[in-house]
Amino acid sequence: MTAAFVPLADSVPSPAPDIRAETPADGTAIDALLDHAFGPGRFVKASERVREIAPLRTDLSFCAWEGARLVGVVRQSEIAVGGRRLIFLGPLAVDAAARRLGAGARLVEVACAAAAAAGFSEVLLVGDPPFFGRLGFSAEPTAGVVMPGPVDPRRLLLKRLRGDNGDQAPLQGAVTAP
Repeated sequence: MTAAFVPLADSVPSPAPDIRAETPADGTAIDALLDHAFGPGRFVKASERVREIAPLRTDLSFCAWEGARLVGVVRQSEIAVGGRRLIFLGPLAVDAAARRLGAGARLVEVACAAAAAAGFSEVLLVGDPPFFGRLGFSAEPTAGVVMPGPVDPRRLLLKRLRGDNGDQAPLQGAVTAP
């Protein structure tokens, strides 16, 4: 039986989702969740241009499950900016019923930990500053980053994964394939 994404009403109580590494079998459910969360407009965003050129790192991408039901996903791709290799986080999508359980924050934390364990020291994303700010992301070091399409500079955020590079220079240059 194939797992699927099926949105639930916000009023349905559920346990904290189980976070697992993405597998090839998850593709159909992931696409359905992303379509539900972002609609067809997701394909015109600058983040999608990044994903077109950057290899998806399924080993650094994760799904949140409630039984056989996909309730969240975070994907990561490998990129370069100004000669520095880093991870591009996104898309991140969580079914509305699982948001109040902290599934989005847990997915981001697991993804960042996996990126750090794989040797990456920075994660870049386009996202909501209040949400991602509380997870350690900031727009401050991204002023010199050139995305492959228009992006609100306040939403281009970076997280440094290691304490030993806190004084590292801001990113400078275009987002490219690694």
